Amino acid sequence: MNNNSPQARRFAMVDVFAQAPFTGNPLPVVIDAEGLDSEAMMGITRWFNQSETTFLLPAEDPRADYRVRIFTLERELPFAGHPTLGSCRVWLDQQNAGPDRHIVQEC
Repeated sequence: MNNNSPQARRFAMVDVFAQAPFTGNPLPVVIDAEGLDSEAMMGITRWFNQSETTFLLPAEDPRADYRVRIFTLERELPFAGHPTLGSCRVWLDQQNAGPDRHIVQEC
């Protein structure tokens, strides 16, 4: 598989704003998104067929902990509420970091 292959990526499905399982906003978060281009991200988003899908990437801004790209079925968004929160939860889980720290997300 080449580095741009969607098949080689880990992801998490997050239930954002849920009071109980399967009651929130579902959000696919692609954990290993480095190397994917926008076309591949859009293809993955359409495959998941959810309102938004996010992609975790290394930060470009040195003040940020990580970067996230957010896609709908039609386009990329600069920012959206539940995708930023769900992505942060997945990033924290991947870092084995507790929620009691200051996190800077680059969108």
